[in-house]
Amino acid sequence: MNQLLLPLLLLLVVAVPLVMGTRKQKKQQAAQQEMQNSIAPGDRVMTTSGLYGTVADTSSETTIDIEIAPGVVTTWLRLAVREKVEPVVETEENEDPAETAALEPAPETAAASSEAPAQESISAEEKQTSGAQVAPPLEHGKK
Repeated sequence: MNQLLLPLLLLLVVAVPLVMGTRKQKKQQAAQQEMQNSIAPGDRVMTTSGLYGTVADTSSETTIDIEIAPGVVTTWLRLAVREKVEPVVETEENEDPAETAALEPAPETAAASSEAPAQESISAEEKQTSGAQVAPPLEHGKK
């Protein structure tokens, strides 16, 4: 009996995590399959390649049409959809002009105060976009 105890313990140590891992993976696959089957036109989705778009047509069993830009519709496999994403929230354009005027500084003070930061930001931009620096070539065993 003592000779069987060690192999049984080793089997349990290996088998239990393996079984638990496969159960978790099956649950994740079922959730992914359910999400892909529940896709409807108008849903915002992200594909496995990172492309965001809006579902235009789901009439096919294996493919869906995704609108990636206004008027640009592409066809994708349903399996390529990774997740549904929340739609982009747009800000309201009908703001009260009195509120925006109160937030903005007077024109003469804005011009005087904005000159120096504008020059600083241009010089910082020029430093960043001054071009790539080329490193000297490496000498591999050449002497």
